Amino acid sequence: MIEIGTQVDLFHPANRVWRALTDRELLARWFTEAELMDGTRNRLLLYTAGLPGFDAAVDAELTERREPELIALRCLEGGRRSRLTCSLEPTAEGSRLSVREVLEHGSWSDEQREQREECYRQAIAGRLPAILDWLAFRQVDLNRGEVGMTAELPVTEAPEEPAARRGRPLLVAGLAAAVLAAVATVWAALPDDPDRAAAPVPAPTPVPTVTTTPSASARPTPSTRPTRTATPNATRPSRTPTAKPSPTITASSVAPSAPAVTARYETTSTRLFGFTGEVVVDNPGGTAVKDWTVVVTLADGSTIDDASGADWRQDGRRVTFTGPPVPAGGSRTITFEVRDADVRTRAPESCTVGDTPCAGL
Repeated sequence: MIEIGTQVDLFHPANRVWRALTDRELLARWFTEAELMDGTRNRLLLYTAGLPGFDAAVDAELTERREPELIALRCLEGGRRSRLTCSLEPTAEGSRLSVREVLEHGSWSDEQREQREECYRQAIAGRLPAILDWLAFRQVDLNRGEVGMTAELPVTEAPEEPAARRGRPLLVAGLAAAVLAAVATVWAALPDDPDRAAAPVPAPTPVPTVTTTPSASARPTPSTRPTRTATPNATRPSRTPTAKPSPTITASSVAPSAPAVTARYETTSTRLFGFTGEVVVDNPGGTAVKDWTVVVTLADGSTIDDASGADWRQDGRRVTFTGPPVPAGGSRTITFEVRDADVRTRAPESCTVGDTPCAGL
């Protein structure tokens, strides 16, 4: 009997975690989408086919439910049968969530078992806490002013100021504006350089006036004025650039060389605080390409939780992917999980392979 499992301590009460486990809309934000089957709440279809360690959707039947302590499911997936249990127990800081899956019929490969366990770990330790934080702040906003709110999530209210002091911000703002205006006036009256201000100002040197009429512009004195019979080339150059060689345009200098590899980007799934991105690197040439680099620029505050298909490193918002050679006429697929504090973010800001932008972004 094969068993996998993971657990995490959460800074949230059990009833809030229970809601994130049983609300289908919230479940889709941190794990996967679910659909009721047969019009009952006791049978679900979990769309897990695209998750690491899963190769099909899971037909899950509810076998035990004790709110907010335990929920147990009998799962059928691709000819395998397993029992999935999520249990909650209170702690001094919040609650402890344990996820355990026992395979009762069929088998997993070692790689599939490791990927499946890692998928659970990333979901409950990475994405679930973000959903719980969002729920907590939303609950504070909705319950503002109700008695007992701070028993669930402490909130510190600023003490009310006396009525005599309430007008101080406006008074301070007015004084600050007056001070800034006075400083600006004094600053404008000050000289640019103290040493220059102390030195006497020399009399300005007369500047010859140049008129715009052709007869007065750059008129020479009678002793140096050239005669009208002078050769034009002696006084100014010809406007025809006969001495400048004309550029020779060849086909090799215009047509750029085709890129060794190309790439295309796609957002394969989204969550409340993140998304899953995929980059496919294609090699249309006739020889394998050994050296290739994909650079993905994320939004501010975004981080990559995990990636597969390539080696990667993140430096600020810039994530660099490198990997094994791309065979001739073949491709490499990179999949990465992005955690983002901005719920509106659904894709990276940019993606390039070499100096060529990725298609689809």
